[in-house]
Amino acid sequence: MQDWSPDSWQNFKIAQQARYTDQKLLTDVLAELSLLPPLVSPIEIDDLKQKIAAAAKGEAFVLQGGDCAELFSDCNAEVISTKLKILLQMSLVLIHGLDKPVVKIGRMAGQYAKPRSAETESINGISLPCYRGDLINSPEFNEKSRTADPKRLLKGYSFASLTLNFIRTLVENNFTDFSDTKNWDLDFVSHSPLADEYHEIMSQIQHSIKLLDNLTNHHSNSSIRDKIYTCHEALHLQYEQALTRQSDNGEWYNLSTHLPWIGMRTAQVNSAHMEYMRGIKNPVGLKVSANTSADQLLRVCDILDPENEPGRLVLITRMGAHSIEQTLPPLIEAIQSQSRTPLWCSDPMHGNTSVTQQGIKTRRFDAIIDELTAAFSIHKKMNSHLGGVHFELTGEHVTECVGGARGLTEIDLHRAYKSLVDPRLNADQSLEMAMRIVKVNQLLEGDRSSNIGSQKLNNPNFKIE
Repeated sequence: MQDWSPDSWQNFKIAQQARYTDQKLLTDVLAELSLLPPLVSPIEIDDLKQKIAAAAKGEAFVLQGGDCAELFSDCNAEVISTKLKILLQMSLVLIHGLDKPVVKIGRMAGQYAKPRSAETESINGISLPCYRGDLINSPEFNEKSRTADPKRLLKGYSFASLTLNFIRTLVENNFTDFSDTKNWDLDFVSHSPLADEYHEIMSQIQHSIKLLDNLTNHHSNSSIRDKIYTCHEALHLQYEQALTRQSDNGEWYNLSTHLPWIGMRTAQVNSAHMEYMRGIKNPVGLKVSANTSADQLLRVCDILDPENEPGRLVLITRMGAHSIEQTLPPLIEAIQSQSRTPLWCSDPMHGNTSVTQQGIKTRRFDAIIDELTAAFSIHKKMNSHLGGVHFELTGEHVTECVGGARGLTEIDLHRAYKSLVDPRLNADQSLEMAMRIVKVNQLLEGDRSSNIGSQKLNNPNFKIE
């Protein structure tokens, strides 16, 4: 690509970056990072790009999910396997209900940096830099912890590598084998209000596998090592540059993750982040909000995907349930006017954040469902296709989002609120979300007018007969 290099972003205006006081140490750390082995391979990235292209055509479905901000302390076997279990359980529900392959992309092995709305945080008259994720500083409110530390970049690389290695070990040892789903069971399934429905789905899947084995005299090779891809927001450009490598064919890849994305706070047309992302061969994601105009979206598409390459661009919409009906259709029309083929993906979390009277940040399950339902309905009505979803979730028993089949309330938020940044769906709510996605699609297939009443979908006892 002409006029682009891994460091050409340095000639553009940049936002949301850490402020380091020890520039020599930063330079030394980045030099060391640039010599370390890549975390993922160009072959894996190209494979994901093909699957994203299939999802954009309606031949597959993308499930993207994980922590809002990974913690270095979460790099342990139990936490990693629990995240994978909920993604795998959700994917099985989606595969069964949507009747198509599901591409699993975890917000993990690199989601260590977060943008913030303010540079500083004040407590009792003391102002310190905001916590920007473990890649940059620590959450403890003292000057030493909040000072940006270049050595954390090496720690981030190390923990990402350890996480990816453990994921690959699990995959190689049949952890993701669809024929042995009992290995994925989480404790919540046994007492969830949706347990019976979930186990009925699992029973039907096992029956199908057994039937296939019998029909082929047990030569069907039903053991399937399902792939897990990774993604994170490409926020810290110095870190991303250090792990950008040139392949044998001369193309540049970001080898820190399979799918990097640009967040709302760094998605300006002439931004450093846009300049960096336009030159790498990875599929790239772009967060699109209710404030994104059709003209702005088309200009960004011209920058990131000038050739309209299948599988290159993922548009992750985050409108808010209150505004999606007005703001999403013009963007779909703009994309259709240029015959572009991005993957449309719905992020119903970020546009539906609220703060309780006690000052606790949360998200309401009903609002998340409302936006998700509207997104599917709008795309269908406009002869477009919503081919993926993007959630902040965890396999743990946290209480950070209110609502869902268990009816969590604001009072419950105090029981197990662990997130240091944004609230996540817990394991129970995540699995329920997958079931709701199936029901939305079943209703749309049966209702050609694409006019769905969200009241039905928000009723946890509602079932498709």
